[in-house]
Amino acid sequence: MAGYPDAAAFLTPARLDLTDVARDLVDAILTAPSTEDDLAATAEDLRALVARLRHDAARAPIVRPLERSHGDYLPRSPLVGKLNAVAPPFEYTFADGTLRSHGVFTAAHEGPPGYVHGGWVALAFDEALGIANVASGNPGMTARLMLRYRKPTPLNVEITLDAWIDKVEGRRIHTMGRMLAGDTVTAEAEGLFVNIGAERTLEYFGERPTTPEPTDPLP
Repeated sequence: MAGYPDAAAFLTPARLDLTDVARDLVDAILTAPSTEDDLAATAEDLRALVARLRHDAARAPIVRPLERSHGDYLPRSPLVGKLNAVAPPFEYTFADGTLRSHGVFTAAHEGPPGYVHGGWVALAFDEALGIANVASGNPGMTARLMLRYRKPTPLNVEITLDAWIDKVEGRRIHTMGRMLAGDTVTAEAEGLFVNIGAERTLEYFGERPTTPEPTDPLP
């Protein structure tokens, strides 16, 4: 099974602008008070716009996992992806071995009223820890992710998410993370990642027949 590419030609100002508008649309659907007539009319308008975007039935060509770089994937990331309309998205930097990302979760990420869904918190950690691994030169597949939810993470407040490698043991990468709202730690994470290599990656993602034994990322 393959995925869609994000070549430089795909990451254009117009597509970025469209994604920003779509992100605002998602938030408006979840928060803006409107009459049924207004909602029905807007749905018809959007249906026509989507049809215009999809005037060509052929989608972007797909490529195999090993033909993509991590940079190709980032624009679609559910955490930092500027072309993903449901991503917050978070901005990030990497320095002195630590990935520091920050952003705001909105209505699209709500769980308990006014707070971020725990699943989104887990997703954010999985993504941030993975990016920290790649930035450190130790890419790997997620084998285990353990979270401690200390306090509810609020919506519409700037969140900081730090991630760093704790240790590397052969092909196993142990990575840590911490989420803060202001000075308050809302969640912490420990992740085990495994570098499974190119050949096993093809098997793992169904690009090559599997061996008689089930594919397991852990060595």
